[in-house]
Amino acid sequence: MRLNSIIRALESGPGIAFTSFMQAEVENAVNFAQSSNDGLVFEMEHNPWDINALRVSMQFLLLREQIVRAGSVANPMSPLVRIPANGSERNEWFAKQALDLGAYGILWPRISNSEQAYNAVAACRYPRLPERSHYEPAGLRGDAPMAAARYWGLPQQEYYKRADVWPLVPEGEILVGLMIEDTEGVNNVEKILKEVPGIGFILIGEGDLSQELGCPREYDNPELLRMMGQVLEVGKAHGVAVGHPHMTRENARQIIDQGYRFLMSYPRRDFSALETGRKIFQEL
Repeated sequence: MRLNSIIRALESGPGIAFTSFMQAEVENAVNFAQSSNDGLVFEMEHNPWDINALRVSMQFLLLREQIVRAGSVANPMSPLVRIPANGSERNEWFAKQALDLGAYGILWPRISNSEQAYNAVAACRYPRLPERSHYEPAGLRGDAPMAAARYWGLPQQEYYKRADVWPLVPEGEILVGLMIEDTEGVNNVEKILKEVPGIGFILIGEGDLSQELGCPREYDNPELLRMMGQVLEVGKAHGVAVGHPHMTRENARQIIDQGYRFLMSYPRRDFSALETGRKIFQEL
């Protein structure tokens, strides 16, 4: 059975996953665990890199009753982590620490070219010999699977088999997301998706991109919308899900109709945007 609930959502039906950014805090984890999200992203780019808070929060996402009821070790909601380092910084150790705790994937901020994208995917893979299948991108992840295997509920050898990137390795359970947040990234997204296998989804960073365009957080700016549409169409052409970072009650139908497939809301305690998106999803 598929362990990563976000991948499961992307593989099934219309292929839409509902997620949210969340600070690594116990109360947040308890609230989000009871939502209908497919997964969430622990936001640790603009929040402190607190590895202990991440570890504890991930534990409070686990819903034992639902796991037992489903007859599978898979938790209903899978955590990803947005790390602090931009793509150009190539700080693979952030990804390594998050994956070693049991995170099901990494969201990399500000990926602008193929070299940075290659490094992002490579950092989420264990090394292998060149003659083995799916060698590229050549893995960089260090070997310390104990906590991750325990979190996934698998023996270590089974964890190794499944701890690879999807969709490059179909049975892989690790999701690599790249944020396109500048004009260089927008102009290079076609090249990135052609040259780098193993990218699970693209998420458009409206905030940073609008800053560069001189229209900070003016989300209806025509040039910003044009660039977002460009990324969306490239993603569709390559079969890679493109994410929208601000799903609301007001725009949910529009962005679903446009073809965004990784939908992020900011529910806090109000899950109305998520409920609206779910209702539209059920009508598809």
